[in-house]
Amino acid sequence: MNTIFTLCFCFITLMGCKTDKPEQNTTKLELNKLSRVTKVTVNNTKGKSQLLVNNQPFYIKGAGLEFGNIPALAKHKGNSFRTWRTENGEQSGKEVLDEAHKYGLMVTMGIEVARERHGFDYNDEAAVKEQKERIRKEVLEFKDHPALLIWAIGNELNLKYTNSKVWDAVNDISKMIHEIDPNHPTTTTLAGFSEEVVKDIKERCADIDILSYQLYGSINKLPQILKHYGLTGRPYMVTEWGATGHWEVPKTSWDIPIEENSTVKAANYLKRYEIAIEPDTTQCLGSYVFLWGQKQERTPTWYGVFLEDGKETESVDVMHYIWNKKWPKNRTPQVESFTINDKTAYESIILEAQQEQVAFIKIQDFENDKINYNWELLLESTDLKDGGDKEERPESININITSNKNGELKFKSPKKGMYRLFAYADDGNNHAATANIPFKVE
Repeated sequence: MNTIFTLCFCFITLMGCKTDKPEQNTTKLELNKLSRVTKVTVNNTKGKSQLLVNNQPFYIKGAGLEFGNIPALAKHKGNSFRTWRTENGEQSGKEVLDEAHKYGLMVTMGIEVARERHGFDYNDEAAVKEQKERIRKEVLEFKDHPALLIWAIGNELNLKYTNSKVWDAVNDISKMIHEIDPNHPTTTTLAGFSEEVVKDIKERCADIDILSYQLYGSINKLPQILKHYGLTGRPYMVTEWGATGHWEVPKTSWDIPIEENSTVKAANYLKRYEIAIEPDTTQCLGSYVFLWGQKQERTPTWYGVFLEDGKETESVDVMHYIWNKKWPKNRTPQVESFTINDKTAYESIILEAQQEQVAFIKIQDFENDKINYNWELLLESTDLKDGGDKEERPESININITSNKNGELKFKSPKKGMYRLFAYADDGNNHAATANIPFKVE
């Protein structure tokens, strides 16, 4: 009887349902051992696509997560996360899947596939075969894990590609996966759209079960884009979406992209979800917001919904609202304005060296929590990559502060160069608002 109860409990836990606690002598390790392989299918009934996990409907409420906070994702009621590779350099694939399972989450497991823009030659048959065999071993290792949801074959392989044979390789990998793992569907993720890539996908990637799209500021046009390219009948996921891309925002007069503050970002997250993702109840299987964590990409704050110290930004509040249809009990502070010498970032601020400047950030907090202010000055980043490739964080510069109180910072401008001044306002409850202004010193 105990064994039957334990099996039932594990199955219900996997589905994200609530039930009574198992008997005290049944450990989590025993539950994991008793979990069976998860069967995931894409069902199509009367033109409506639906993801089924063990024959139960599963709509993805997910986040892109490689080194981010898995317990926090579960706490905010997300039900899945995606990775970009099976081994991330800090955790093994098994450790990632085990932790996901511990918190009742499902994983779209990324598979590293070589990119042409990094020098891989898809005319090299031996290299293509070697890659496929390496992937076969990865699939065999993880295919029976109960937290596995979907295999994601490569990431943005269409970015700056010229050789259509990459899609032949993707299709062959998908066929191989289906042969050795009949329990999990496959996908591949696309960075935007073009006539060429859509034609290649349609002609060369017939074995892929789900298409995955990755858009940022332009995601509001996704319904029209799918219609334009004749993709409205195929099941899909949105595997990256979030902040406005650094290539999509206004720039300073010296050609530096201007980052939106955390409150503007959060408002855009909600608007984009409600316009582009939520309304499609016919073919959209769910989405993965980017990024449930923190990374350096143009700045240390641009894409992550967490700060480097682990504090949650307002975009986490928005995802909580999206996944729960209610706001968290304690809200993140909001940015009302941020200026240097009464000018915003959009006014291309140029300063004179070694002169006193005044920065001011105005914050509103829903609960009137006490706000703590911190400031950071960075050199403008020069390690600029494409497609989310690793960038080095720019150097932090000592701020010559003359006064610092209640969101107002008086400081002497540094020597000639290009900089960003970052403001952080936290409420003492692990939440923080942030904004930055690029400026030039002459």
